[in-house]
Amino acid sequence: MKSAELRQRFLDFFEKKGHKIVSSSSLIPTDPSVLFTTAGMQQFKPYFLGKQSPYGNRVASVQKCLRTSDIDRVGDSSHLTFFEMLGNFSFGDYFKKEAIEWAIEFLTKELGLEREKLWFTYFKGEGKIEEDKEAKEILRTLNISEKKIFGFGKEENFWGPTGDKGPCGPTVEIHYQLLDKPCSKECGPNCQCNRFVEIWNLVFNQYFQDQEHKLTPLKHKGIDTGLGFERLVAISQKKENVFETDLFKSLIEKIGGSADFSSRILADHIKAVIFLTAEEVVPGKMGQEYVLRRLLRKAIREKEKIEAKDDLLIELAKEVVELYKDVYPEVKRKEDQILTVIQKEEENFSKALNRGISQFNKLVDSGSNVLTGKQAFKLYETYSLPPEVIEEMASKKGIKVDMKGFKKAQKKHQEVSRAGAEKKFGGLGKEKDDPRAVQLHTATHLLHSALRKVLGEGVKQMGSDINPERLRFDFSFDRRLTEDEIKKIEALVNEQIERNLEVKKEEMKLGKALQAGALAFFKEKYPSRVFVYSIGDFSKEVCAGPHVKKTGQLSRFKILKQESVGAGIKRIKATLENN
Repeated sequence: MKSAELRQRFLDFFEKKGHKIVSSSSLIPTDPSVLFTTAGMQQFKPYFLGKQSPYGNRVASVQKCLRTSDIDRVGDSSHLTFFEMLGNFSFGDYFKKEAIEWAIEFLTKELGLEREKLWFTYFKGEGKIEEDKEAKEILRTLNISEKKIFGFGKEENFWGPTGDKGPCGPTVEIHYQLLDKPCSKECGPNCQCNRFVEIWNLVFNQYFQDQEHKLTPLKHKGIDTGLGFERLVAISQKKENVFETDLFKSLIEKIGGSADFSSRILADHIKAVIFLTAEEVVPGKMGQEYVLRRLLRKAIREKEKIEAKDDLLIELAKEVVELYKDVYPEVKRKEDQILTVIQKEEENFSKALNRGISQFNKLVDSGSNVLTGKQAFKLYETYSLPPEVIEEMASKKGIKVDMKGFKKAQKKHQEVSRAGAEKKFGGLGKEKDDPRAVQLHTATHLLHSALRKVLGEGVKQMGSDINPERLRFDFSFDRRLTEDEIKKIEALVNEQIERNLEVKKEEMKLGKALQAGALAFFKEKYPSRVFVYSIGDFSKEVCAGPHVKKTGQLSRFKILKQESVGAGIKRIKATLENN
């Protein structure tokens, strides 16, 4: 069965069971406590907590997900960073019996998998949380042999919440038996011998966990399931691992036909890169941007290990677009932008690597047999060498790297950056009492919106600085602006000044601000409650302020100059004339 048919069969099955089919949400979640969407339930989190669902109380989806918790295991038979999750959800409607019954029905009757190869685990209880006897009894009533039901504690069979608080509960996990021969008498689901693979996690949301990890029963119990699509495809297509399926076969062939570790890592990481870049993420040093850079540079290094041709990543990216364009049209829409990001990052990494290697050699030639944490962090911060590359180079030279010192230096740097971010991304800082600086601050918001309208929504704020004489605004863009573009941007800003738009300030939760469309590219730096400034229908941003009351208080906006301040980052300096 082809993967596209399998995906559709899942949705059709649950639609017949009264579920509304909902599209995948973004990989970039509105929940500021998590970097990425890691599960299908994230977009439905409010409905488990009692908020009225606009889709009804039964939904199903195919969700694109990204997880880095298992990144070091990518390359084995089943672990991935980018993957799809099939899920069916109930918000106070059906509960354990239907969830378990329908899962078995879909796998055995709809897909024709052998019932005797399904094994089950449930929550046996731990601490103050009681054993899930109800789930175990349901399995028994469905004629599941006692020999194929195993109890585990919280680590294996209690799921959630996503983020720092939210719905959670005990689970039933369905495992598929890949190999007939057990490794020992104790061999069963969760054994590390690869005899079994977990395919479906049925979560029974019956608790709410707060930030102190205290559990309270939910008023409305819910069902949240996650069926690993790539693993299911492998089983359905009778393949030994996910990289032999039609979701990866063409990529492996382009790499060279041999599904070795490097080829698998390349195939996985390039998918993650494509989907993150399609979400307007650009390579950088913080948060989501750092993850993208790490994935892309790891892919580059694996490409070099197998001595592949120079344009391999571009070829692979195009193939990923072809594989997914019908399911996720955004990858085709953003194809040119995606290819540009990959090409430029390859060029930047090559230059950084050469400079970093030269600096590394100078450090080790001093005769020391240990690279200090500060030295290693400088190689990372200044020359963009990933820690694993530094360790590889050091190992070849027979010297050690003080990774504890590296992490200490990195943490200190992050604290300094976070402190600076309060001014850089949150508001004016010490200039807040200067009326001219306040006017320029409002002009910065107008400039940001104008840039995105003229150059495209791929433009992201990368920093700003304001004094009473001028504003400085850094943003992601891969080339110099033309004179025509500069004139259009100036005209657009001045048009809003002439419209004398009201500047409105509201306080709200960060998640609500993001849902309302407020720009906030540095979510990990913001508190849970934020101020949102809206300038008419033209601009809406999370910001600490202050701002003018109306845009008519600003004089004419003028761009003074543009500069390049790094790979893919441009800077504009501007002022308000006669200010």
